[in-house]
Amino acid sequence: MNNCQTTYNRRSFLKASLLSGGGMMLSISWLSSVKATDIPAANKMQALNLPPQWAQLNGYIQITPDNVIKLMCPNPEFGQNVMTSLPMMLAEELDVNWADVVVEMAPHDNTKFGSQFTGGSQSVRAYWKPLRTAGAAARQMLREAAAQTWNVPVEEVTTKTGMIIHEKTMRTAKYGEMASKAAGIPVPKDVKVKTPKEFSIVRSPQKNVEGLKIVTGKPLFGLDFRQEGMLIAMIQHPPAFGMKLKSFDASQALKMPGINDVFSITLFEEGSERGAFETRSFNELLVVVGKTTWEVMNARKKLKAQWETTPEIKETMNAFGRKVEEITPAGLESTTAHLDKMKEWAQKPATELRKDGDPETAFKNAAQVIERTYTAPFLAHNCMEPMNFFAHVTDEKALLAGPLQAPGIAEQTLAKRLDLPAEKIEIQMTRMGGGFGRRAYSHYLVEAALISKKAKAPIKLVYSREDDMTYGIYRPMYTATYRAALDANKNLVAFHVKGGGVPEHPIHANRFPAGAVDNYLAEGWQIPSNITIGAFRAPRSNFNAAAEQSFLDELAEAMGKDPIEFRLELLKRAKENPVGKNNDYDPDPYAGVLTLVRDKSDWNKPGHEKYSRGVAAYFCHNSYAAHVVDMVTRDGQPYVERVFSAMDCGIVINPESAKNMVQGAVVDGIGNAFYGALTHKNGAAEQSNFHNYRIIRHNEAPKQIEVYFVENDIDPTGLGEPPFPPVFGAVANALYKNKGKRFYNQPFGSELEKKISG
Repeated sequence: MNNCQTTYNRRSFLKASLLSGGGMMLSISWLSSVKATDIPAANKMQALNLPPQWAQLNGYIQITPDNVIKLMCPNPEFGQNVMTSLPMMLAEELDVNWADVVVEMAPHDNTKFGSQFTGGSQSVRAYWKPLRTAGAAARQMLREAAAQTWNVPVEEVTTKTGMIIHEKTMRTAKYGEMASKAAGIPVPKDVKVKTPKEFSIVRSPQKNVEGLKIVTGKPLFGLDFRQEGMLIAMIQHPPAFGMKLKSFDASQALKMPGINDVFSITLFEEGSERGAFETRSFNELLVVVGKTTWEVMNARKKLKAQWETTPEIKETMNAFGRKVEEITPAGLESTTAHLDKMKEWAQKPATELRKDGDPETAFKNAAQVIERTYTAPFLAHNCMEPMNFFAHVTDEKALLAGPLQAPGIAEQTLAKRLDLPAEKIEIQMTRMGGGFGRRAYSHYLVEAALISKKAKAPIKLVYSREDDMTYGIYRPMYTATYRAALDANKNLVAFHVKGGGVPEHPIHANRFPAGAVDNYLAEGWQIPSNITIGAFRAPRSNFNAAAEQSFLDELAEAMGKDPIEFRLELLKRAKENPVGKNNDYDPDPYAGVLTLVRDKSDWNKPGHEKYSRGVAAYFCHNSYAAHVVDMVTRDGQPYVERVFSAMDCGIVINPESAKNMVQGAVVDGIGNAFYGALTHKNGAAEQSNFHNYRIIRHNEAPKQIEVYFVENDIDPTGLGEPPFPPVFGAVANALYKNKGKRFYNQPFGSELEKKISG
């Protein structure tokens, strides 16, 4: 056991207890960064469907008299399995039988549940200590309740899978029998949490707690949400980025059956300061409200609207307290023009991001210079469940329900736009049908709220697949040129990366191989755009890993070295004699995943001759990943048949879901590497649905994906994003072996690559 201090707030405990009506409710925030200042609204308890006799020992735990343990998952779920893995941490320290546990999604309540932000591979990492502390504290309170009841020293009272035991007197009790009394026990300031060797639930494979509901079609997602009297709303967006509504005629649409109203709304008022994760590419929106989705879709076709181009916009953005000046240019943008501009800007001076040694002189004196340029297009998130949100806004309060990743940020935006205090806004979180960063931008929630307010009715805003793909938020376009200088003995003496993009550059200046080369230079530049971009699974890393790992492979070949051994040599240098002080990776775990995947894949050993093999490794979001991709030619096309993956993400909470997450990242990465691309012409997206936006198909997924984890006792570091970026590089390197030529432009399987490379 390890000692751990809680962040108990006595005042919040007393308030919450009073709310329970003399019952057994206790509500405490265990996050030191959060103050427990508000009383949870009674209707939130109703939304949780909690029987009044249940004992709530803290913000995450309720126990029934018959010993059923109900654990709340604080973070929204979009397929990364936090509904299972986060409660597993609680159950471990509470010391209960996992089979007795019931898991439920918590409502949005930052006071009780912390940040509740799902993104950046942070869910498990952020809740690792708070949830374990909460579980351990509740267990201690149960022990003390039993000790008082039995009049024995608490030190002699133990627990085992939901039972409280006093061996000397042979007394036992179920948790439920002591729950009421435990709720009145002062919350301990110091508790003991288990050591990794004592884990019985954490590190054991557990099935997805919502698996049965998913496969039997139970209503879990935002699109499933219904409320009596609810209307459907859809938006008619401008036909292109860089355009806005000028006027409209709704007379024909209003004659269509089932239609209640047509009007326009403004997302943000003129001059308002935009915050992080707020977007307004389409600020004035034309809305149709009616009884059913089908009727609204048909009426939307009858709208007659005039559009005009937007002027250049200069504004200040508040990025979590940091003021940023942003310029959104006017004009209708096209992919062809973007590519031309990127080539032009790549030749201009750029912002120096990091410089070690004297790279200019090293390149000037080099015996050989290798230079390659890589590009990648906009990518659409393509969540299987398109954007949607329910809203019922009145003058007094607002109820919202739907899928989103950052409810705390959304609540702040809603409070400003609806002119309601935060405590009058209730957000219920449904399961998300995909996110990948897309649902951190909750403009669709704000749109739903403003529509409900204007329509004076409960509504559900629904985006079609086409709405989401053509008026979405995308992974930016990127390019980067890599140069390496070799001396006469083919030793690497200098490394230079210069990257840019629309509208941001992709360069992480302090990542590998920075720190492993004497002379190193990283530069960046960016081209403003009015096409909306945002976080996309492992932002920037998903391009950097592809370009960097492809270049290192080509460099190893030029130096006559095995690609894995070449990377290990660089990492050895970074460990034993690092260059610079700001290297943001640890060479040991980096080398560890490379070594593990080398051994598990039998890299360079006989028996794999039928495969074209490619390797890549990358560090991002605090974790390390490496893949070996085995490619064959099938029906004349390259096909990834096998993948070996090695991960170092600290303690793996649930091996079952962790393996699934890596396998999902591998399939997603292969699909985007071969097919992912969104192009624009005159401001309009040229792809609108899956008939012309290619994603990987079931029969194109690998037959075999073997996943291995480095075993250690390091606190969890995150897994949602890290396995994704190096897939691109491993595919590129296998493709070279398969086709005998290097591919520099994503997606590798499209006409776009042919167009760019000529």
